Amino acid sequence: MLSGRRLDLLDPSPLDVEIGDIAHGLARVARWNGQTAGPHVFSVAQHSLLVEAIGGALDPRLGGPARLELLLHDAPEYVIGDIISPLKNAIGDAYRSVERRLLAAIRQRFGLEPPSPALSRLVKRADRIAAAIEATRLAGFSQSEADQIFGRPPALPDLLRSDIERLVAGWPTAEAEACYRARFEALQCRA
Repeated sequence: MLSGRRLDLLDPSPLDVEIGDIAHGLARVARWNGQTAGPHVFSVAQHSLLVEAIGGALDPRLGGPARLELLLHDAPEYVIGDIISPLKNAIGDAYRSVERRLLAAIRQRFGLEPPSPALSRLVKRADRIAAAIEATRLAGFSQSEADQIFGRPPALPDLLRSDIERLVAGWPTAEAEACYRARFEALQCRA
């Protein structure tokens, strides 16, 4: 890690988790295998910001810890990379166990409880909506292809539209890193 810490993937210690490493790594991991339009990749950091914005729009009553859970939902990918879903499914429990251990260490490091079943469902729903939006706006899917794979996204509040427009674009790496870190810090203050 850039922080100088060593993170053991098989037995991760919360003491070795740093938000700077997460923000740096996620800003450099490309969603959609980098197969997106524009001069910059669409990063997992941006995807995480989009998921957090969508989750907050779906349930405006969410507090800081729940929104941190949304923001950090893909945090293990800063170490293990954005392994596409079909590969995750083929690897199965081996991947999921590494991901679960990393998420547990990350949650412990930042004082988050494991999510409730309702929050877990909200994270998955927001993640799927974000993927559907990204697929048509960035990855060349037709609307019918995206609907078939991800389901038709619900109508989202008009207030969120400007956030989506801003978030669903490739940003320079430094901007994605800075925005992710700033959002984390803002949410942590609300926790």
